[in-house]
Amino acid sequence: MTALLEMRSISKEFPGVKALDNVTLSVAKGEIHAVVGENGAGKSTLMKVLSGIYPHGTYDGEIHYDGAEARFGGIADSERDGIIIIHQELALVPLLSIAENLFLGNEIATGGIIDWHETNQRTEGLLRKVGLLESPTTLVDSLGVGKQQLVEIAKALSKEVRLLILDEPTAALSEADSAKLLDLMLELKTQGVTQIIISHKLNEVRRVADTVTVIRDGSTISTLDAQKEKITEDRIVRDMVGRDMAHRYPERQRVAGKELMVVRDWNVWHPEHGDRQVIHDVGFTVRAGEVVGIAGLMGAGRTELAMSLFGRAYGRNVTGTVEIDGAPADVSTIDRAIAAGLAYVTEDRKSLGLVIDETIQKNVTLANLSGVSSGGVLNEREETRVAERYRKAMNIRTPSVFQKVVNLSGGNQQKVVLSKWLFSEPEVLILDEPTRGIDVGAKFEIYGIINQLSADGKGVVMISSELPELLGMCDRIYVMNEGRFVGELDAAEASQERIMSMIVTE
Repeated sequence: MTALLEMRSISKEFPGVKALDNVTLSVAKGEIHAVVGENGAGKSTLMKVLSGIYPHGTYDGEIHYDGAEARFGGIADSERDGIIIIHQELALVPLLSIAENLFLGNEIATGGIIDWHETNQRTEGLLRKVGLLESPTTLVDSLGVGKQQLVEIAKALSKEVRLLILDEPTAALSEADSAKLLDLMLELKTQGVTQIIISHKLNEVRRVADTVTVIRDGSTISTLDAQKEKITEDRIVRDMVGRDMAHRYPERQRVAGKELMVVRDWNVWHPEHGDRQVIHDVGFTVRAGEVVGIAGLMGAGRTELAMSLFGRAYGRNVTGTVEIDGAPADVSTIDRAIAAGLAYVTEDRKSLGLVIDETIQKNVTLANLSGVSSGGVLNEREETRVAERYRKAMNIRTPSVFQKVVNLSGGNQQKVVLSKWLFSEPEVLILDEPTRGIDVGAKFEIYGIINQLSADGKGVVMISSELPELLGMCDRIYVMNEGRFVGELDAAEASQERIMSMIVTE
């Protein structure tokens, strides 16, 4: 097949770091090409070079696009050539309509006056192409994440896209929304749209990709052609991490001890719509040394339950009781929940879990400043010592604890979040999507940390949208649907089929 894109010997350096080292990438016209690798491997940097975010002259090597050398000075240059990138963090304006978002900066106007009839008509056509039935005047803020992702693709189509780059497009989507997006990618392929997908979800990569390029430590390791060989997840993983991973989930001795946390009759109402109950009479237990999973579709109420338990960070008119270590626990505020021995690792680490522009040192001690203070005065030397201890224990890949967390990969950022809560010395940790957006190598390390917590006698509650992850890690799994617990399964009897059956039949 004829190559639409060739990136030849691309190298990119930052102060003290070589992010890309002689990377080569060839993408054929009309194919779906997956680029995979661990966090920090250089995937996003490579796409920023391609799209002009890192302009020509700031990197070594050549980009050839549609048969000619391309020297993009900025993202506007690449977009003019039909190269559109959709980032993991969506770039939509929430309080504008779908139509306004689709043509923002590219308005359909005559004499400086926007033609709203033509704008809305063209928007309708683009929305039908991506399978959305919403009105063009619908505010983006009212759409779910899955539909917002489709709006981003419609926006790309409005710019006459020829090469569509999707960076972790399903990271925040439910399984149903992910399936719709993958189907749309295959449909766009039949329409001649060439696509590059960056994803950690290898089952999705195998479903849609014609070719897979693996990048490790800033270098091209392999390019696999699905037409010539069967591409397995094990083969991709081996190239990504440089070793075989016979067991995706580390083994551990499963020994549950005494009841560590008991939740009874937990009810929560929506924070803004007072007549809408979100959590209904939920009760569950967590034993020492046990990993307890909560399964459910997006919108089932899992995060709302976790946040309401953690200092009532979500909801109003919260009722019910919590016992920790055999005694009633006051979890009415975040400070009291922490003091009672509860910790919550949010699913949104960048916005809610970290002070992203601060150092590792400052983030690690944030939930337990009294542990590095005396008489209300912060002991910076002790703070550095604590951060350094967790850097080594958690294998946070960074030259210094004075590195800002914004510069870390997703997996290393997640280790900083975990370090922060471990330093608060909790009895029970609630982990909300603890491996979202991180690669298989970093996932394995996070799983090892969870196993060590259980070995130390901690209780772990694990919320995950990935059923294989829950099945691989948990001793028991509660199944949640529409704010209620509809079933409980021991690890030995749990399966994806049984969990989904409980969800759809209750």
